[in-house]
Amino acid sequence: MPYIGNQPAPSNVTSGGIVDGTIVNADIASDAAIAASKISGIPTDFVSAASGGTFSGDINVGGELITESYNETYVSLSGTSPAVNCEAGNAFSLVLSGTTTFTFTNPPASGTAYSFSVEVIQDSGGSGHVVNWPTTVDWPAATAPTISTTASAKDIFVFYTRDGGTNWYGFTAGQALG
Repeated sequence: MPYIGNQPAPSNVTSGGIVDGTIVNADIASDAAIAASKISGIPTDFVSAASGGTFSGDINVGGELITESYNETYVSLSGTSPAVNCEAGNAFSLVLSGTTTFTFTNPPASGTAYSFSVEVIQDSGGSGHVVNWPTTVDWPAATAPTISTTASAKDIFVFYTRDGGTNWYGFTAGQALG
């Protein structure tokens, strides 16, 4: 392997060399496990995620997070007493099958802002099912919106908290869609 320098070639340089202080024509190993072995404190499942796997832990970023793409986890709900589990996702939907009472569970701790959306879909018969929201939801003008009653109509609502779910602020994002 051509390598120019006073020390043995680094283990991650597999070919190429150095010209005027620049590595040229080199194949630098990019295996995340090699990098993790050099840096302490990187969780194993995070390394797996860097290699195409999944990561299930929390990541605290101390600076600005810049990304090319951002996705939220979608969860389909069912029944007339659905629980919106804040640890399961940020985008939820429910096709109404009767008078429905939502609960919101597992919000992040106070001091952490969190929001999610709920798409409420009226049944295909346009039965006019009613939705009841948790009493901790503060709606504009202290009035929960009326759900669309047209067959298969979609209403989308957004909820926000920063006090561990003691107070939720509810907003209508769209009604009678689709």
